[in-house]
Amino acid sequence: MTVSATVLPGARAGKRARPAATPGRAGPHPLMAAPALAFFSVFALLPLGGVAVLSLMKWDGIADPAWTGLGNWAAALGDPATYHALWLSVQVMAASWLFQTPVSLLLGVLTAGRGRYRAVLGVLYFLPLLLSSAAIAIAFKALLDPNFGMSRAFGASWLAQDWLGDPTLALYVVIFVIGWQFMPFHTLLYQAGVRQIPAQLYEAAQIDGAGPVRQFFHITLPQLRYTIVTSSTLMLVGSLTYFDLVFVLTGGGPGNATRFLPLDMYLNGFSNNDMGRASTLAVLLVVAGLALSLGLARFARFSRGSQQDGA
Repeated sequence: MTVSATVLPGARAGKRARPAATPGRAGPHPLMAAPALAFFSVFALLPLGGVAVLSLMKWDGIADPAWTGLGNWAAALGDPATYHALWLSVQVMAASWLFQTPVSLLLGVLTAGRGRYRAVLGVLYFLPLLLSSAAIAIAFKALLDPNFGMSRAFGASWLAQDWLGDPTLALYVVIFVIGWQFMPFHTLLYQAGVRQIPAQLYEAAQIDGAGPVRQFFHITLPQLRYTIVTSSTLMLVGSLTYFDLVFVLTGGGPGNATRFLPLDMYLNGFSNNDMGRASTLAVLLVVAGLALSLGLARFARFSRGSQQDGA
């Protein structure tokens, strides 16, 4: 028995026919986005434009601004301290991602279960998310004090180190405290993502004899790929905004060991009274954040297209 295939006129080989438009299902009217665009323009684009203009001026925050053109940019880009602050920001970005992502992913998978003890653990894990950055910094600063902190409380000699006074230790302490504060948020993202995975996938894997480890790597991780991209975007771009916790915890010290780019921007503007230089660093932060977020979004679209082509 032979079945003949009917080819539609104008259809090309290798291309799918475009589905016909459904009547009565037009998209939302563009005017519905007007309030959000107006809000974004007034509170985001307008201040950003002002900062960009201010980066071309010399201003101490009191006297009238004086036009300097690209003088602030030449000074900032020619100063080794700017590249040191940028390198520290990159280090914190990479270390935070390597530290927070695996831990928050595993905690999200753990707390996604329905057991009562998991609900209790979930509440305990989310407590740091409810505290302010300043309170967390003050608490850790007291705990890590070599004179009356944890070393005196527990009598452990290895805890009696100058955690925030050693340039090498201070950076890792800041990365740890940042991870301790923000891991609950990313845990919540992964928990929600795991709960959206169909249970039938795990039931079929159990029938085939797959254990928990194989289910994690062959079902959970592939199903969480977009959640991982979202969490990574928020984590990496958010690393460019760490200021209050670092300012209270170390103040950028010892020396310049923890003087990240946002903190360098603040100190230039309000300690050195150089608002033009601070505005230049602010524009650099915005450009870096936009480039990073757009790059991650492009990578997500590329990986989605590659998966659809291979399907």
